[in-house]
Amino acid sequence: MSSHVNAGPVTTDDARIAPKPPLRRFHQARWDEPLIFELGTPGARGVGVPAPEVPLDDSLPGALRRKDAPGLPEMSQLHVLRHYLRLSQENLGVDLNIDVGQGTCTMKYSPKVNDRFVRDHRVSELHPLQDQRTVQGVLEVMYHLERMLAEISGMDRVSLQPGAGSAAIYTNIAMIRAYFAARGELEQRDEVITTIFSHPSNAACAKTAGFKVITLYPDADGYPDIEALKAAVGPRTAALMITNPEDTGIFNARIAEFVDIVHEAGGLCAYDQANANGILGITRARDAGFDLCHFNLHKTFSTPHACGGPAAGASGVSEKLVPFLPRPTVEFDGDRYHLDDDRAESVGKIRPFYGVVPNLVRAYAWIMSLGAEGLREVAEIAVLNNNYLMKRILEIRGVSAPYAEGKRRIEQVRYSWEELNRDTGVHSEEIGVRAADFGTHYWTSHHPYLVPEPMTLEPTESYSRQDLDEYAAILAEVAREAYEEPETVRTAPHNGPIHQVRPATLDDPETWAVTWRAYRRKILGR
Repeated sequence: MSSHVNAGPVTTDDARIAPKPPLRRFHQARWDEPLIFELGTPGARGVGVPAPEVPLDDSLPGALRRKDAPGLPEMSQLHVLRHYLRLSQENLGVDLNIDVGQGTCTMKYSPKVNDRFVRDHRVSELHPLQDQRTVQGVLEVMYHLERMLAEISGMDRVSLQPGAGSAAIYTNIAMIRAYFAARGELEQRDEVITTIFSHPSNAACAKTAGFKVITLYPDADGYPDIEALKAAVGPRTAALMITNPEDTGIFNARIAEFVDIVHEAGGLCAYDQANANGILGITRARDAGFDLCHFNLHKTFSTPHACGGPAAGASGVSEKLVPFLPRPTVEFDGDRYHLDDDRAESVGKIRPFYGVVPNLVRAYAWIMSLGAEGLREVAEIAVLNNNYLMKRILEIRGVSAPYAEGKRRIEQVRYSWEELNRDTGVHSEEIGVRAADFGTHYWTSHHPYLVPEPMTLEPTESYSRQDLDEYAAILAEVAREAYEEPETVRTAPHNGPIHQVRPATLDDPETWAVTWRAYRRKILGR
């Protein structure tokens, strides 16, 4: 690490406590921590909450029944705590670092009070097969959350069944397919149009659902090329699936015109609102004419990503698509809330049961705590933070923000280190790894790397000006190192629990070990 970072605190004659150094001195915990299956002592016991013994009945096939008890490690409570606390200290996370660098993921602070709600036994001990009369409270939460999201998006109905954003996108394309099948047009309408800077899940889900995907590229200013759209649209068009603002942070102000072009050809339009953090309370999907939209509740509405799952998604539709919503839907008859499974035109279940309840409760609590004015303030601060950080980042040598030069962005920016790479040979991935030595990180971008040497930053409303200044200072220091001592960056990380990962093993299935037995066989050779 450079001498600038390691510089000792400056003291003065009258200073009782030295000021902090220019950049935070950081070192990740480093433990030689074995796997838990390598720990334990026969006969060791811990004190825990006793679990009732539940006898197995004949409904479980014999092939799924264990002949012997699982060989779990026997450990005291203290040793279990030590093991998992050590592992937790070897990670970076929102409670430890400034994670501005999760572009397109909207990593924001999730109020801890919302975790108290979901730990309540009325949520934590719910079972999906309970009689609906015993879960009226959570059904009421779902019912009202759906209607709040419908108001936020302008849509007529919302389904909370999807288990994540991509599942919500697939829900939308499934309803588009069902809509045209009901009209006898499915064979003819077999094309879906998207853009290269929309989330890749749009193209992936459309392809999975059997559609041909047409991808639009940006014009010189970074906007989806409207002339290319006009050329692509035709009698075979089923839908436009588009993210706005796109993952560059550029908002397409002509989006209603895009929708009109597709509608004139008889197609539907689905708004990917995974990047809605900067437009809450300012613009709505339905106001631009969209027929469907989706939200990522684990992004915009402050529920945890949960390491990739279980997250939570929401799919919204206009009136003509309501019959095709996944079943069941949450209904209220004036007396009781209930799940309606009797829906003849439904696309069916997108996932088992209904929604990810803990995250739905968190999203409901977050919206209720903010109200309409608070949601708009969230968007305004996110946009302010993003444009402030962009100004600071563009002061750094070697970085640029391609497209829409001189214009502001919404809630994120896809930057480029192309100049720095050309000058020093250091790549964006190496800069991101080096940033971990300062207790933070960033994400490059989705493939393909249309923006060379990309870096995608998304500061939400959660971050203070002090956070943004510190984050920009860290990147400025790493850029300085890239120019003056590039080996420091290339050989990073230096302050983490491990050194560089050898990617070859990740590409070789013969080395993958996802169980203890596979690890013993493939890695330990026994």
